[in-house]
Amino acid sequence: MAAPANSTTFSGDVWAELRLAEARDVPHIYSLIHQMAEFELLTDLFAATKELLTTTLFPSPPPPPFTSFTPLVLELSPSPVVPDSSSTIGSLRLDLSASPLADPEAAAFASPRGGGRVTAGFVICFPNYSSFLSKPGLYIEDIFVRAPWRRRGLGRMMLSSVAGRAAELGMGRVEWCVLEWNKNAIDFYEGMGADVLPQWRICRLTGAALDKYKGKQEEAADGKAAE
Repeated sequence: MAAPANSTTFSGDVWAELRLAEARDVPHIYSLIHQMAEFELLTDLFAATKELLTTTLFPSPPPPPFTSFTPLVLELSPSPVVPDSSSTIGSLRLDLSASPLADPEAAAFASPRGGGRVTAGFVICFPNYSSFLSKPGLYIEDIFVRAPWRRRGLGRMMLSSVAGRAAELGMGRVEWCVLEWNKNAIDFYEGMGADVLPQWRICRLTGAALDKYKGKQEEAADGKAAE
């Protein structure tokens, strides 16, 4: 099947880099989150905006990476990537000589860094804490690769790079969630050595259910003072 007329075809050596995101990456991060919501059949829960992503993920002054919300972007480059110790988290060289890859969204996801780079995925993670281990950990909220670039080892590189950074920081564990119907993802995570814990369920307060608790602390304090 011929590639769409507006596709960009990648062939030969292509270099992947997982790097710390910047505020100028927000439009791509926003689009990737929406694609992820579509893939997970959860667009009814999608309420993100570019403005909120900018203010919440890129506060001023910025905290050190992995001490707060940390967004990472996956980029593919047709020319060699020179890792930057201040921003590069992981890298990988792909050999597409035998199977050139057509990316119909390459223009829409052109990297703000230029050089023919395209944004192909993202990770958002933040620290948590394990009382059982008495150590901080790292929670991966999102990890996502655009459809044309899947099954190329990029998800493995992204996850192993984040896990490696957590280990270097002395963290006790890395955690994330997976939808129970996503067997391919479950098999992939188990193949990387992860334990999938069926006995645990997510409990969540959000939206109106969360808003009804506004002011409860003040009410409790007033009640106690009147006793």
